[in-house]
Amino acid sequence: MSPMDPDVPPAGEEIHLPGPSLLPLLTAVGITLMLLGLTLTGALIVAGGVLTLICLVRWVREVRAEVDELPLDTPRPPAA
Repeated sequence: MSPMDPDVPPAGEEIHLPGPSLLPLLTAVGITLMLLGLTLTGALIVAGGVLTLICLVRWVREVRAEVDELPLDTPRPPAA
């Protein structure tokens, strides 16, 4: 910043970004397997459903753990 620039106020809130995860990709693979199972075989529907369910449960647990680690002054989403 140069002396000619106006003073920039400090940021009011820290931005939180989730860490890298394979869970969204694996969830998409599970849904794709279920859709393929509609035309090929019922075993793919079951396998895709199990994979999707496991990934969704782990994904929700990760998000809840990350939200719990946020500072207390950060507004949290309302509980369902």
